[in-house]
Amino acid sequence: MAYATTNPYTGEVLKTFPDATDADVMLAIDNAHKAFLSWRETSFADRAKVMQKAADLLRRDSEGYARILTTEMGKLLAEAKAEVELSAEIFEYYAAHAEKLLAPEALPVANPAEGKAMLVHEPLGVLLCIEPWNFPYYQIARIIAPQLSAGNTTLLKHASNVPQSAAAFENLMKEAGLPDGAFKNLYATRSQIELILNDPRVHGVALTGSEGAGSVVAAQAGKALKKSTMELGGADAFVVLADADMKKTVDWAVFGRHWNGGQVCVSSKRMIIVDEVYDAFLERYRKGVANLVAGDPLDAKTTLAPLSSQGAADEIKDKIRQAAALGAKAEEVGPSVPNQGAFVQPTILTDVGEDNPARYWEFFGPVSMLFRAKDEDDAVRIANDSPFGLGGSVFTADTAHGAEVAKKISTGMVFVNHPTMVKADLPFGGVRRSGYGRELIGLGIKEFVNHKLIDVVDIDAPF
Repeated sequence: MAYATTNPYTGEVLKTFPDATDADVMLAIDNAHKAFLSWRETSFADRAKVMQKAADLLRRDSEGYARILTTEMGKLLAEAKAEVELSAEIFEYYAAHAEKLLAPEALPVANPAEGKAMLVHEPLGVLLCIEPWNFPYYQIARIIAPQLSAGNTTLLKHASNVPQSAAAFENLMKEAGLPDGAFKNLYATRSQIELILNDPRVHGVALTGSEGAGSVVAAQAGKALKKSTMELGGADAFVVLADADMKKTVDWAVFGRHWNGGQVCVSSKRMIIVDEVYDAFLERYRKGVANLVAGDPLDAKTTLAPLSSQGAADEIKDKIRQAAALGAKAEEVGPSVPNQGAFVQPTILTDVGEDNPARYWEFFGPVSMLFRAKDEDDAVRIANDSPFGLGGSVFTADTAHGAEVAKKISTGMVFVNHPTMVKADLPFGGVRRSGYGRELIGLGIKEFVNHKLIDVVDIDAPF
């Protein structure tokens, strides 16, 4: 595995980094464990100071942090700045709320005269974080902010194409005042993941990535009897009912599918439109996609970014060809994308039949699948006809009814009149092939803590 910064727009290899050795890995585990023994004893107030400082530093140097993201994985500079801000908000959230979220909980008991019972939430120890390239800072922040706030320490194995982003976050946490060893970036190899998980000082793993990576790491964690959370792929349904505001809905559809170059697990990959408004939606949507401007992601005029690498672009082009060969209609939309850069021509797939395997694929790029539903019930059926269960959306003028429809969609998250979004104060996670566990808010901070029962019993109480 070669860790390297390759600019997706220019194709230039800017910097390479050597893989970690096994000795590097073992030293990092040793330092993380030593750091844990002291960090777990610090007060929530002291941990909060570090989290708030990290947020302040991200905001102070937002432009610099954002440019690293754009250089390494190609996202629009404006979107990179938004990711920096979101990461800051996550640190700030736990600075403000971690102590309350992990406060001891008194338990109701049948006979209070016999004693008192409570749950206390204690950190487990060293955790491994395996993160992807599409949101290099946000993916780190949403796991280390809660887990460091809980008193755990963390090791990071980031994607091989964002090594400078990973290093920037390690430096950020040092500058924020985190003790040495409490968060360490490792340019680890895939084979070293099992080495890390088999170490008794490591107590869990949080992975965000592909189904393939998730299944391998989950198996390794299970074999080692270690807790794991898996945030995997998605093919979010974007359900449009007959009474939806068509202009605003289409605007959100274009954004929901193409932000971050379409490389988002919760982007609106499957547009499901009831028959009554399908043709009107398709016409408007085609025009909206055609207005996207592909180009230099550092240019404010650019609205469609290159993909993260030429390999990623070639892979999605091949999947489009396969889908068409299997019976789908593939329509390229808009002006031709530049020859320079890892661009994919925005494509709309229609007539993707139930016998077409592409119907169940995740297209990680500017490819939209549109489905015509007979009615609302059929739209819900199509939405649930997926191996994934991450997020989804329902668009309607009747928001109360939209919430009822949302309840019928089998995912971890559903938004009414908005594409699936990520915020510091909302939980994130899915079901089925989209993985298990939750990140952010109280659900996330409690994934890797020991929920210990302390029961104080009157010595004369019956057995």
